[in-house]
Amino acid sequence: MNLKKGFVKVIPETFDDLWHLYNIIYKDDEVYARTTREIKPDGKYARPRRGQRIPVFLGVKVEKIAWDKLLGRLRVHGTICKAPETVPLGAHHTVKIALNKPLTIVKKKWARHHVERLKRASKTSEKPITIIAIDDEGYAIATTKQYGVDIKLEERIKLPGKLEAEKRSVATKEYFRKALSSLRQVWTATRSPITIIGVGFVKSNFAKFLQNEATDIAKSVVDVKSVNNSGVAGIYEALRSGVLLKTMKHMRIAEETEVIEEVLKRLGKNESNIAYGFDDVKRTAGLGAIETMVLADTMLRKASDEKRLLLEDLMRAVEQKGGKIMVISTEHEAGLKLVALGGIAALLRYSIHEDLYR
Repeated sequence: MNLKKGFVKVIPETFDDLWHLYNIIYKDDEVYARTTREIKPDGKYARPRRGQRIPVFLGVKVEKIAWDKLLGRLRVHGTICKAPETVPLGAHHTVKIALNKPLTIVKKKWARHHVERLKRASKTSEKPITIIAIDDEGYAIATTKQYGVDIKLEERIKLPGKLEAEKRSVATKEYFRKALSSLRQVWTATRSPITIIGVGFVKSNFAKFLQNEATDIAKSVVDVKSVNNSGVAGIYEALRSGVLLKTMKHMRIAEETEVIEEVLKRLGKNESNIAYGFDDVKRTAGLGAIETMVLADTMLRKASDEKRLLLEDLMRAVEQKGGKIMVISTEHEAGLKLVALGGIAALLRYSIHEDLYR
């Protein structure tokens, strides 16, 4: 990252990273990446047939960017601004942004919310998650690290057969208590979100057991998922299959939902420590009253250049006076609720009466 020179080099590792890039790359930015380009034969005697598609490193001045949320594809279309001699400058080209492939984004000016979004995305994989893989043959517990998992323990057991219903019920409760004790020891150190995985119905029964026996831990359970393997093998399967990506996404959605519910609660009570709509938020920003400003991602992405500059000026004003900015995704219900309020709102540090700013 070199903001003085206006460029940031990134490597998207997850589909969520592609979503972040979709919200960061704007029209007239420049994107540089390796891509493929059809090169037609040159020369007087060349046959008029289709050229050969070859790998090249190109720079494209962005005209539009397309996101297919179902397929997880990101395409940047624009005019070529840097290329080898065999590729004509000014020609149109589409760069397909792929996972684990580096690209460089150049902006005339990087807004603070863009930089914060990139930093947040890069730290997402660093947030620890506690995973417990549990079935009727045993359990394993691990915590995630930036580059893998730390297996804390693995226990193997043998429950009575299903035909011995009473014995199995008693043994299962004792088994769950032991698994809970182990889980609590690991979870207490980090208080991190928990994903429960496993083969069969035991994982769901254990989740219900936590709700009855350990409500503090149950509140940290963000997902219960099926896997094909038990124990440590199941944990590695969860890593490969993307189960944990959903957990990390849940963490962000939960944070965004919480702040929007607070906005709606204050509005519902007709409190005066809330503002919504661009004009009201701007007026309260001028008073330095904003604690947290929330903005729908579509407000930035779909805004005209003039409107976007006004929004970014407002965001800077809020941040300069100690306020926090949250860009809310419209891919879930909380974001849609914010759009219904005009796409922008602010939680205030103190009550503001209309006669103070009108």
